[in-house]
Amino acid sequence: ALDPLSASVFMGGAAVAWQLLSPHSWLRCSLLECCSMKDTLNLSAIKMDLEQKVFGQHLAIQIVLRALSANMNSKRPRKPLVMSFHGWTGTGKSSVSSIIAENLYQLNIPRRRFVHHFSTVLHFPHLSQVHLYKEQLQNWIRGNVSACSRSLFIFSEMDQMPHGLIDSIMPFLGYHEEIDGVYYGKAIFLFLNNAGGDKITEIALDYWRRLKRREDISAKKLQPLLSEEIFRNRNSGFFHSQLIQKNLIDYFIPFLPLEYKHVRECVRKELRMQGHPEDEDLITEITLAMIDYPSDDRHYSSKGCKSVASRVTL
Repeated sequence: ALDPLSASVFMGGAAVAWQLLSPHSWLRCSLLECCSMKDTLNLSAIKMDLEQKVFGQHLAIQIVLRALSANMNSKRPRKPLVMSFHGWTGTGKSSVSSIIAENLYQLNIPRRRFVHHFSTVLHFPHLSQVHLYKEQLQNWIRGNVSACSRSLFIFSEMDQMPHGLIDSIMPFLGYHEEIDGVYYGKAIFLFLNNAGGDKITEIALDYWRRLKRREDISAKKLQPLLSEEIFRNRNSGFFHSQLIQKNLIDYFIPFLPLEYKHVRECVRKELRMQGHPEDEDLITEITLAMIDYPSDDRHYSSKGCKSVASRVTL
């Protein structure tokens, strides 16, 4: 028979072992690799993150929050959530995708393996290898959703993706109960695209010139225009894409060009992050240097907040 101390150690070890072996135990999920313990998203927390870290994008924030809320409140969504972000570089597309990932999974622990980021330039560089990429992409998505139904897939630089490649994932984005025993309805797909940015800026500029507020720009007006624009645009990874033809992209989300006041907030935020004092004269100097479009009016920044960090460092 075991003495009381040995018995306690044995029972404690058994409890730890059970926790580690149990697929969704709190200990396993904290220390090892585990799909999300609670299949929920704190919408209040993500709303706060978006409003504090993304500037000038009222439309994008509204649509993203509405889309995530509808998806998360469904116990078994009929299809994956598919969102396509459009706008000029530096307008916040990557920031929003990162905020979604950070709130969906605690990225400081191994659950980050359920967030998958594809860079077109890095992962799909050769046009001659498109058939191979299609097969690899299908296998990657199938395997990872099998491991965790709440997987997040982010595709950046969609405007440089070879035509037809993204259509290879079409079977996974539709209304299916299961495909070969795998349920895809809880997966989330984000596409980041500069294509459509000129059309968005054209509309925003028209509103400004007619003395109308950018906050009055309607998502209902922009989304169908974006869909048509990127479908016809040869510089878009969605050129003549079946994903658009078959209405498998749930939301085309516009990111508006950034004005002086938005870039100024970016500069202020970057100064804080780099540990510098918030010198108002310096903030004004950097911001004014970045407002360059159109050349006659200089109302927007053509690079958004993209080069703020390097300018602050200098």
